[in-house]
This record gives sequence, C-alpha cells and structure tokens, in this order.
Amino acid sequence: MRIVVTNYLDVISSWCFWAEPAWTELQRRYAGRVDFGWKVALMDASGFPKTKDQAEWFYRRSGMMMRSPVMLKAGWFEPNLQECLAPNLVAEAARDLGVRDDRIWLALASATLRDGQRTGDWDLAAEIAARAGNLDKRKLLERARAPEIERRVRATTAEFHALQVTQRPTFVIDSDIGDRAVLSGFAKMEPLAGVIDAMLDDLAAYDAHAAHFGSAPAA
Repeated sequence: MRIVVTNYLDVISSWCFWAEPAWTELQRRYAGRVDFGWKVALMDASGFPKTKDQAEWFYRRSGMMMRSPVMLKAGWFEPNLQECLAPNLVAEAARDLGVRDDRIWLALASATLRDGQRTGDWDLAAEIAARAGNLDKRKLLERARAPEIERRVRATTAEFHALQVTQRPTFVIDSDIGDRAVLSGFAKMEPLAGVIDAMLDDLAAYDAHAAHFGSAPAA
C-alpha cells in the first residue's frame, strides 16, 4: 500500500476505545487504498487515574464529549497501577495465532471499559480473547506469557515514545512519497480522513506527472 496508517494504542485506554468507531469507519472508507494496522503503546503510571472516583470523573467527561449514550465503568481500577500487561500482551499474542485484525483488542477493551471487568487478570484476559478470536485459551495464554511477546510490546511502546507524544491513541500516517502526519489524542474521524484525503490527492498528482513526463532524470 502507498499509505499506511498505524494506530498506537493501549487496550484499556478509554480514548482508544472511544476512537474505535472512527478507526472502523476509516478502514471501511479506504479499503483497498490504505493499509491499516495497530501497535501496543503501553500506558505507564502517568496515564492511569489515581482513584476510582477520578476514573469515573474522566469517563463522565469523555462520555459527554463523545456524546455517548452509555458511561464507561471503572470496575477494573486498581490503585497504584504502573501498567496493565495482561490484556495488551494477550492481544499481541493473538497475532501469532492468526488473529491480526481488531477483534481481540476490541473485545478486551469492551470487557474492561463497558463491563468494568478486571482484565489485568491473565486468565480472564485470555478467556475473553480466546472467545472473541475462536482461539485455544491455553495456547493463547502460553503465548502471551512468552518473553518475546513482552519484548515486542516494549519495542512498539518505545516507538511510540520516540514520536515525542503522550496521548493514546496516536495515529501515524505515512505515504510512500515521504509524507508523514502524526495525530495524537484524536478520537474522531474527520481530521484523520482529511489527512488521508490530502495524501491520496498528492499521490494522484505524482502519478499524473509521471504519466506525462516519466521518471525523474538520473543524477
């Protein structure tokens, strides 16, 4: 593909969950023209609420901003949480078992944020993911706990930090003529679609020029 969109997310991030409708619609709208993929960018302590009351306050604010008819639940909350490995590593491990789309991380996000389940529990996270992806729970859990899965997630988290952004989701949009856009913290489709449309227009212009004048002269 000549344009690639990468969604850096944490499975239990509320804003990543709110951005899901936009993410899904973008994939539908640009199917066959743009390549879409996601990578885990683990939240650290700075990204988690400090109390359950604070989490619920955040959810009321974001729910109003997104015009949501339902409020997210903070039943998953644990004090002094530094990161939430289980759901993120389970989602990553599912790739190795053949499920590379959004089904797993969305099922885990929904269980966490819509239902308030404690998906930080490895067994529960694996159960939810296995059901969503029609996978063997034991094999998925074993794979999720493999050291290379955590190394992979740490590496994509480092990629995220190298972008010098702090918000999840962060969308990185690259084209093969060297254009790049980084949109951090956006949860609605319009700005993302605007960038993709602009990049597609530039690619069309390059193609038109090449049809009339050929490749650039050799140096």
